[in-house]
Amino acid sequence: MGRRNRIPIKTGSEIDAMRIAGGTARDILLTLCDMVKPGVSTLQLDTAAGELMAERDCVSAFLGYRGFPAQTCISVNEEVVHGIGRSDKIIQNGDVVSIDVGVFKNGWVGDNATTVAVGMIAPETRDLLAATEMSLHIALDHAREGEMLGTLCNAVEAHVKPLGYTVVRQFVGHGVGRELHEEPQVPNFGRKGARPRLKAGMILAVEPMVNMGTPRVKILGDDWTVVTHDGQPSAHFEHTVLVTKGEPEILTWREPKFIDLPQKVTMP
Repeated sequence: MGRRNRIPIKTGSEIDAMRIAGGTARDILLTLCDMVKPGVSTLQLDTAAGELMAERDCVSAFLGYRGFPAQTCISVNEEVVHGIGRSDKIIQNGDVVSIDVGVFKNGWVGDNATTVAVGMIAPETRDLLAATEMSLHIALDHAREGEMLGTLCNAVEAHVKPLGYTVVRQFVGHGVGRELHEEPQVPNFGRKGARPRLKAGMILAVEPMVNMGTPRVKILGDDWTVVTHDGQPSAHFEHTVLVTKGEPEILTWREPKFIDLPQKVTMP
């Protein structure tokens, strides 16, 4: 009971501020996606992110968080999340690059991520990206007052598992607002109908992390970069969503890249 009581509810000007933060994070993410090309290093992308944040009068929500040393998380191929930009990590044709951008704008957090296909990628990898992006939007459709959080979480695994994919269990989504990580935790698995019940004004960062092979992961020697245990590709997509009494409002809305999606969500 206590844990459910700690889930923040945003109202009025707080939601307006979260819309601005979400839009800012989205714009920076999209600019970085346009920069992803063969020959570009992940450090170049991370450096550009810092410059874009300064231009937009915001700061990274990741830099320094629990000691994290980069502006963004940039993860390539078998890297799942928390990849650190490096000068010797050069993007190649056929790679998939996951970029996670979180910012503080006027004291509020915007958080979003997507996975970019570089040139011609393997058809089976494109299928993984499409399934992961679709699972995100299926889950987001449950961000409505009265729905159970467990149903939202269950929706991700329920979509990808029959397709032969697995969800990462050690890393999960989360509430977001004044802090990068707020209650509740938002895993990509769970029991349909499990509490807590969602209420209008809750804001969640929903972020499927889906692997082509085993769900097992390990952390590299940099103490941050998470990779699949079998070296197979992973995909990561994330949106910040406002729970409403009607259609969910995606505060980091962008057009889907790998799926055709009916227009069911509210654009900010």
